[in-house]
Amino acid sequence: MVLEKESVDRRRKRNIQAVFIVFVVVLVFFTFFSNTLQSLTLPKVRTEKLAAGSLVYTLEGSGILRPLAEAKLSNPAGWKVKQILVKEGERVKKGQKLVIYDSKTAERELQDEITNLEKQKIELQNIQDQFIQSATEGDEFKVRNVRRDIETRKLVLGVQNRKINELRDRLASQKEMTAPFDGIITKLNAVEGLTSPGEPDVFISNGSLGYQFDISTDSTLLSDIGISIGEKIEVEVHTVLEQQTRIIDGTIDELADAVPRAESSSSEEAGKTITIPQKVLRVKVVDSELKGGEQALITLEKRSRQDGLIISNAAIHQEREGMFVYKMEEQRGPLGNVFVARKVRIHSKETNDKDTMIQSDSVYEDDLIILESSEPLQDGNRVRLQ
Repeated sequence: MVLEKESVDRRRKRNIQAVFIVFVVVLVFFTFFSNTLQSLTLPKVRTEKLAAGSLVYTLEGSGILRPLAEAKLSNPAGWKVKQILVKEGERVKKGQKLVIYDSKTAERELQDEITNLEKQKIELQNIQDQFIQSATEGDEFKVRNVRRDIETRKLVLGVQNRKINELRDRLASQKEMTAPFDGIITKLNAVEGLTSPGEPDVFISNGSLGYQFDISTDSTLLSDIGISIGEKIEVEVHTVLEQQTRIIDGTIDELADAVPRAESSSSEEAGKTITIPQKVLRVKVVDSELKGGEQALITLEKRSRQDGLIISNAAIHQEREGMFVYKMEEQRGPLGNVFVARKVRIHSKETNDKDTMIQSDSVYEDDLIILESSEPLQDGNRVRLQ
């Protein structure tokens, strides 16, 4: 009887121990499982390490090459084009005939004025005969009248002579168009049989003096890069017809103020626009093979003069009090380490279109900075790495 009772007690103890062990295992399992479930609901973030270095500023731009010396030749008389003697792209010499105009109307007008002059000369001779007759008759009053008439006629003849000379000069200068200097015909608007379309009939350029193109950019970028007049720069020139790309030397020829660029402000001040000062960078190139009209491109990279902590612009947030970033902070916990987002104030020293050099007493090299998050963050939020 005693043995049976002891056997029952032992079975009871074993059952209690088994139940306790199962309870502990289940408790541990659910503790870890609940922690895993909770971690899956945390905001997912992407980070990058703070790195020490310098900023890289990049200036890129393109423009169309245009000659430094270019003449736009027009025919102010508006005559019809009789004959075109050159083609686009043709090299011409100074004084070479380019276009001949139909000047029949002007020639007829000149001939009419010459005829009118001859008529006035005949009339003057008649008045001079009257003067001789009046002097013979001794009529002093009539003599004075005829003398005044003769002087008037001479004045009219002078006006007529000047008018004829002006018509001759006009006919000589506008009957044909000639090249003002050695150069290349870059564009022809003239059409045989038609009057000028309102634009210059001929564009002629002198490429020996070089070509230039303009690039508009932010004034601060030029200041950061340290561009100066006279600086040498490589220019990539692309010709459409030949489908060729060449690298030639260029020179910064001029820096001029331009119209400021308007840009929307940050979301914290929605609806407000700011103006960004602009500069026009004028680049000059000299090459005997250029004709004008080619596409020119430049890409210039320079590093900042200072070194510091570099972070992507995507990690920087802006609010009324200033700029800040979220730093990833690792904390020890009873069930393992956890990650917390800490809000850190920063100051910008320099920036470009991708990165910013920052200054702060709370971040250091190799710190993990949050670039983006699946949910909006606040200081102290637990997060999980992407």
